[in-house]
Amino acid sequence: MNLIFALAASFIVSLISLVGAFALLVKDELLKKLIIYLVAFAAGGLIGSAFLDLIPEAAEYTKDIGQLFLFVLLGYMLFFILEKYLHWRHCHEPECKIHQFTYLNIVGDIVHNFGDGLVIGAVFLVDVKIGIATTLAIVFHEIPNELGNFTILVYGGFSKLKALFFNFLSALFAIAGTLVGYYFAGKIGGFSTVLMPAAAGGFIYIASCDLIPELHKEEGGKRSALIMVTFIIGLALMYFLKMLE
Repeated sequence: MNLIFALAASFIVSLISLVGAFALLVKDELLKKLIIYLVAFAAGGLIGSAFLDLIPEAAEYTKDIGQLFLFVLLGYMLFFILEKYLHWRHCHEPECKIHQFTYLNIVGDIVHNFGDGLVIGAVFLVDVKIGIATTLAIVFHEIPNELGNFTILVYGGFSKLKALFFNFLSALFAIAGTLVGYYFAGKIGGFSTVLMPAAAGGFIYIASCDLIPELHKEEGGKRSALIMVTFIIGLALMYFLKMLE
């Protein structure tokens, strides 16, 4: 019975990825004007998620902080290598229709959602009530995260429907994580020690190397100031959500 509750919880968390469906109601012209601010929000959210959520949570499973940051660095390097490969493999044309960071974001989101599933599975194995509380905390974190992921995919060249589909597809990996977490709860620390900091490294790479440079291309005092404010809001939201846990 606990497993059924755990799978239901992870599916509910996966449904949060459909928050981008609201963008389907927005006209394309308006979305084009707003997208850069949403990208700024997503960049702040990724940085905040890495430094305020994933890394601190991974630190709870290990006493070796040096090893933890080694996995962060390895995650960063892995995403760098992936982007270089994607650029070499798919971008021989003068302009790529789809930016490489869209695929990187999908990979990072898969790892992140799988990690969330691990936590859900392990916690529900112990206590359903604690599992429900943990699921609610993850849901509140996932709303800004998934909105940011959807924005990144659209900005990177995906259509709104395609972005929504791939965002939901990557979110379903939380269910796979839940099954692994439920049946291998005794080894959950080992999984979390590797996956969470690796995902954090990937998020740091995407935000710092792909999204923030895009923000610097924008000119104009008012526009640049608003972009900066939106970026800070993304950071601040992740901080306040972490404080509510």
